[in-house]
Amino acid sequence: MTDLFEFLRQEGINGELLKRAADFRREFPLTEADASRVPKPRFLYYGKDVWEKALTAILSGENILLCGTKATGKNVLAENLSALLCRPEWDISFYLNTDAATLIGTDTFRDGKVTFRRGPIYQCAEHGGFGILDEINMAKNESLAVLHATLDFRRIIDVPGYERITLSPCTRFIATMNYGYAGTRELNEALASRFVVINMPVISKENLTRLLLSQYPKLKGTYAEQFASLFQDLRQKCESSEISSKALDLRGLMAAVTLTRNGLTVGQALEISMVNKCFDEFERQLVSDLIASRIDGSLTGTELFQ
Repeated sequence: MTDLFEFLRQEGINGELLKRAADFRREFPLTEADASRVPKPRFLYYGKDVWEKALTAILSGENILLCGTKATGKNVLAENLSALLCRPEWDISFYLNTDAATLIGTDTFRDGKVTFRRGPIYQCAEHGGFGILDEINMAKNESLAVLHATLDFRRIIDVPGYERITLSPCTRFIATMNYGYAGTRELNEALASRFVVINMPVISKENLTRLLLSQYPKLKGTYAEQFASLFQDLRQKCESSEISSKALDLRGLMAAVTLTRNGLTVGQALEISMVNKCFDEFERQLVSDLIASRIDGSLTGTELFQ
């Protein structure tokens, strides 16, 4: 894995900020038991301004809410922050049936007696971890109300019938949310006030090209630029409402490059990783035509890679 400190120095991140990050790691050393939970990012987040905002907020003791459209790297940044500061990570996905027991924990029967099974929020508080609250605007507000005391200045979890736990000083919560997805809702004001909010910008063509080349070092630069341009074309079509966002899938684009390297033609790879995510025939044809205008579908891995 690329050394994150070296990567951030190359990105031009404020040196004093990186020094504070290194001090944070020394002040809160990782235990052997938690080492397996520290993420090893496959992808790096590119964006100096967002990095400096997010890292400053985390080092200042704040919880952060990353919001924005699809494919802006919210979860990538959250994972990168956990790895940089060497903290164990708990991923907490929200859905309509998420409740307090899911988040904090509940009674269970073990070894002939009733014991408390700790939930991910509780474990995060105990171990000084980073809790990634994924798609936080999909959960019911009632279930999130249990987090109010956890996320504000009190930094406590009060479990009825059990002891009160105070959050470790290095515990942080990073929430993510997309706009406009089915099943999402507005965050209530009390919960939103407990975060600092970072609007995630769309990835630029230049940074997407760099991302592709970092993941596929043998990919020819010309084709990396073509894939990046294709993604920008799809985004423009989405923003002008000519197509939906179904085909605008950065994971799908990366998968297409991998599939091409492993034997498919570019056309076949893009078809199954991006085009077929559109379930409307007319939209699927629009996306196929856009791809054909940007990149030759008959290209193979031997031609794309050095």
